[in-house]
Parts: sequence; C-alpha cells; structure tokens
Amino acid sequence: MNGRVALVTGVANKWSIAWAIAQRLARAGAQVVFTYQNERFEKGVRELAETLNDDPVLLQCDAANDADIRGVMDAINSRFGRLDALVHAIAYAPADDLRGPYVETSREGYRIAQDVSAYSLVAMANAARPLLAAQGGSIVTLTYYRSEKVVPGYNVMGVAKAALEASVRYLASELGPEGIRVTAISAGPINTLAARGVAGFTRMLKHHAERAPLRRNVTPEEIGETALFLLSDAGSGITGEVIHVDAGYHIMGM
Repeated sequence: MNGRVALVTGVANKWSIAWAIAQRLARAGAQVVFTYQNERFEKGVRELAETLNDDPVLLQCDAANDADIRGVMDAINSRFGRLDALVHAIAYAPADDLRGPYVETSREGYRIAQDVSAYSLVAMANAARPLLAAQGGSIVTLTYYRSEKVVPGYNVMGVAKAALEASVRYLASELGPEGIRVTAISAGPINTLAARGVAGFTRMLKHHAERAPLRRNVTPEEIGETALFLLSDAGSGITGEVIHVDAGYHIMGM
C-alpha cells in the first residue's frame, strides 16, 4: 500500500474494528485519512491517529449528510489528488429499536438504521467514484452474520446489514467496469463499543466460541488483515463477495 491513500470511516475508539483496519493499512505503507462524525468524537479519533502519524488527516463527516460526504472527497482530491481505498465501517440504529421486538420497530428507527447503516455506503461510493475509478480502487464495508440468520436482539440492524450486503453486489456490478471493487467482511462478534448495545452480547460471544470450528472468537487484528488483503492488489480478482471472518461459525448447522 506504499504511496496509496486510504479513507477509513467509523473509528470510535481503540476497540473499533475500523481502528484495527487503519493500523494495518498504515503498517503496510498507506496514507490513512480518518473521518469523525462531529466535534464530540474528534479528540478521541485524533489521539489515535497521532499514534500512526504526527500530522494525521482528519475530516468531519456525518454519514447521513451528503454535503459532508462530498466535502470529504473534495478535501482528499485537493490534498492528495487520489484515493485508492475506502473503508466503510458505519452503522447505527436507535437503542429502543434494538431492544424491543423487531415487529415493533418504529418507522423512524427503521429509516435511521437503513440510512446510516446501508445507504451511507451507496452515498460514499458515489462521491468517491471519480477518485477511485482513476486508481482502480477498492471499497470494503463491514457486515455481520445476523443479516443471514435471526438472532434475538439484533433486530433492525440485521435487516439493515442485509440491505448493505445487497448493496455490495449491486455496487460491484455497476462499478466493476470502472475498475472499482466492492466487498464486505462479515466479522464474527467482537467486543466493540457498538456491540455492547446488543442485548445478550456476552452470551453471544460465549456461544460463538463454543460452536465455531476454531473454538474461539476472532480478533480485530484478523479483520484488519483481511481488509488489507481485499484493499490491496492481493485481492484484485475479488469483488461483490461477503467474506466471513468468524472462525468458521457460519458453516455450522448445529
């Protein structure tokens, strides 16, 4: 990744999967550009970014704001003139709509979950398209197996992740002729700040480790390694795929 520019969204703290990916990209030589949602998150993201670079590039971006997204791409174009990799690690649903039964999901909660967790990938891909096409770039997003199978407590987020995975396939088809690859990593459960908002998450971790063929949970570092593979030339023949990095859990029927 030497000489390449990678935009990483969704870093919240040192436990974030996005942070593990950013670290791995930086070690591979990439210039990593970070986004943060608003001023509340800027300090924490900056402190992390400064461990990789004395003068990190941070750009404010609310994924639900098209003007913010366009502004990020304009700033990258102005500063670097290129973008080679985009990491979409953004998801959100209102807490009440995660805790209650899915059938009781509010209309507004459903809209927010789809907008932030799924549509933001489409919006970012479209805004980044001219820069990525010029370099033959790659986009990676993060999903979860609960888009395929029902798990109580994941609810509206599982439905949003299913939409995200469908978007990966449609984007891969449309952007492929321009040399842009789009893939998703379906990560096993990892103890991130976002995951703690899912009811019964601790039990989920234990169950996953007991049932996965490798008899353990995966680490953020393993997700980072896979993202590097998909974003680099090593993954140049792969697009439209959902790659499971979950210690094999998804193959088990019982």
